[in-house]
Amino acid sequence: MKNIFIIGSKGIPAKYGGFETFVDQLTKNKKNKDIRYHVACLSNTNSEFEYNDARCFNVKVPNIGSAKAVVYDVLALRQCISYIKENNVTDAIVYILACRVGPFIGYYKRKLMKMGVKLFVNPDGHEWKRQKWNKIIRRYWKISEKYMVKHADLLICDSKNIEKYIKEDYKQYNPKTTFIAYGADTKKSKLTDDDSNLLTWYKNKNTKKKDYYLVVGRFVPENNYETMITEFMKSKTKKDFILITNFKNNKFYDILKEKTNFDKDSRIKFVGTVYNQELLKKIRENAYGYFHGHEVGGTNPSLLEALATTDLNILLDVGFNKEVGMEGAIYFNKSNRNLADIIDKLDNIDERYIKRLGVKAKKRIKNEYTWGYIINKYEELLVNKTSTKDIPPYSTVIDEDYKMAE
Repeated sequence: MKNIFIIGSKGIPAKYGGFETFVDQLTKNKKNKDIRYHVACLSNTNSEFEYNDARCFNVKVPNIGSAKAVVYDVLALRQCISYIKENNVTDAIVYILACRVGPFIGYYKRKLMKMGVKLFVNPDGHEWKRQKWNKIIRRYWKISEKYMVKHADLLICDSKNIEKYIKEDYKQYNPKTTFIAYGADTKKSKLTDDDSNLLTWYKNKNTKKKDYYLVVGRFVPENNYETMITEFMKSKTKKDFILITNFKNNKFYDILKEKTNFDKDSRIKFVGTVYNQELLKKIRENAYGYFHGHEVGGTNPSLLEALATTDLNILLDVGFNKEVGMEGAIYFNKSNRNLADIIDKLDNIDERYIKRLGVKAKKRIKNEYTWGYIINKYEELLVNKTSTKDIPPYSTVIDEDYKMAE
């Protein structure tokens, strides 16, 4: 039995972001019965429960602000080590998601080595570049990343650009890496165009099918909301720009409003969040176009979801986005400020061109980013501890649950 201990997500069932969804999918769609997952879950109690045939162990963490995530990972790591010792677990891997505990990892790596336990790490994106952190915290993230890279037996990168960065910036450690992307939900929405929930949502937002551009994501500066809003306001389009994001009680919202005066443009519509996943899928499917301005590394879940559902995707021209979208998207340049021109051209573009882009985008997701394909790659790696480079592309993997309609 292969025992895989997963640390770094908030836990399952998934209620939050990317890592939680990943762990939920990994455990729910497990195919290899020789794998036993042990998943750390952030909680107010210390207890255990079973979910998706995984042993989930709660980790109680005091509410201590921004350091809470670091303490959570350390406490979870301690619990893993104790469990492995007490239950004489053999053939184990500890898989840590993100690089939060670098300054402490050397101490725990020695303990893991004595027990014959491998340490795998997902380095995530460039957390040390995020503008929400002050200089001291950014410095901590960078140092933490360095030590996680140094001590990991294997780094599983969800982006080829992140893998390249790890190999180049930390070549003194000769890091062993492999690439396994994040997965995407490829199923179409169950809602129809005349669904009452959808029509009510459109009525409340004063918009309609194919009459809006869309963005879905965290409301943070490095996702380039300022560029997208400013350029959209410069464009002549009569379509709306709908922003599905949690902007309430966010200082960045007030800063943006003061900088851009977007509140004076009736096309710009901040609509809050949409928690109904079927409704959100349908809103994506019916968008005229989707904007994606993320630039801080990694394979972004919202980009995969957009490429899987929306025909016209306009992405920030950076390596992280281009490696995913490739020829299935259009790219705007932040420095050249060319998004307004692109929007004006797209208003009069041939509908067949948009359809061709959509087919390319969906084919890209189908071939490389379905959860079925991603989970196959993970299970091959976790069981055999080998490179995933020789695993066949998804098109050769028979898995009816993940096939998309042509």
